Amino acid sequence: MNDVSAPFDVVVIGGGPAGVATAIALAQTGAKTALIARRAPYADNRTTALLGDSVGFLQGLNVWSRCKDKAAPLRTMRLVDDTGRLIRAPEVRFSSDEIGLEEFGHNIENRALMSALEDRAAELPRLTRLDDEADAIGPEDTIVAIRTAGGQSLSARLVVGADGRQSRSRSAAGIEVRRRELDQAALTFNVNHSRPHRNISTEFHTPQGPCVFVPLPGSRCSVVWVAARKEAERLMALTDDELSEATEVRSHSILGRVHIEPGRHLFPLAIEQSHRFAQHRIALVGEAAHVLPPIGAQGLNMGLRDAADIADIVRDAMAAGGDPGAAPVLDRYHSARRADVASRTLAIDLANRSLLSDFLPVQSLRAAGLHLIGSIGPLRRIAMREGLAPSWRPTRRVS
Repeated sequence: MNDVSAPFDVVVIGGGPAGVATAIALAQTGAKTALIARRAPYADNRTTALLGDSVGFLQGLNVWSRCKDKAAPLRTMRLVDDTGRLIRAPEVRFSSDEIGLEEFGHNIENRALMSALEDRAAELPRLTRLDDEADAIGPEDTIVAIRTAGGQSLSARLVVGADGRQSRSRSAAGIEVRRRELDQAALTFNVNHSRPHRNISTEFHTPQGPCVFVPLPGSRCSVVWVAARKEAERLMALTDDELSEATEVRSHSILGRVHIEPGRHLFPLAIEQSHRFAQHRIALVGEAAHVLPPIGAQGLNMGLRDAADIADIVRDAMAAGGDPGAAPVLDRYHSARRADVASRTLAIDLANRSLLSDFLPVQSLRAAGLHLIGSIGPLRRIAMREGLAPSWRPTRRVS
């Protein structure tokens, strides 16, 4: 299908993992869908820990079978207090078999996931791909008019903005965003190591933020090292040998000799949340809707829940003969996402603040909380289940 003059049911703007997954999910509902995103090699070597129902969602999109052999299962998660403070929390260990799961999820390089998503998107007859960018987005009473940078014009009853932190879709909808810059940055890179990781993800809590080692296939891990901005910049400037040594020290040599692989990235951290997730025939998914620090692996997992929810809601609206961009449909999407996003944002913000605080009562509360989670089985199991996905969230259909 190449006709861009006829109105679409939905146009998705943005070609990251959340955007392509959303376009696939919408096209699978039968909605006439377009995806506007530049085709570009995904050279970023960052990874994503897909937790909870994220893998099930990708299975429903016929994506997971294409990339699962490039992912490592995550069966155990360790939290280690490495702050060196007077009051320290005990080590907490979460095991997936304790809640009846083979694994909590899988860690995969983003480029492998993107390749699988792109391959699936190319197969769908109800999905038109425009290798372009949205230059103008104009919501009207019954449609949204879109003009691309390449000069094409198209329209849709609903636009889904998956166009990131500087979202044009969000601006076109007149949606404001709350933003708070953090005096932290995350350094990301991959390592190979001499000892097996045994599918254990280990998160060291330091006075400047967490440093987490997440298994990859073979004797490899991805590393997300959160630190104060100046310290993160210093680490970024180290030679490969120097950073390898610093990483081995930070890991307390639990993985043996560590050697970093080519490619590292540094990005400042912030917390962002849109005041609304949908308005004026435009719905937001992924980082257009919410931005979180890389703590607890919530970012893309929340974006995939956005994708599942908007596809489910559009399916219901169209099955009833309704307009997928009508205000009641958008209100339903906003309501579906509000509690999940707000609760995750609050939990991650509080966890980060408690780690950074030098206030002794806060350190005591943090240590006591982790002690209770670690020592009381029912509480630990609740924490594990809620960490994967909100227990109150209804099961979503994906195909």
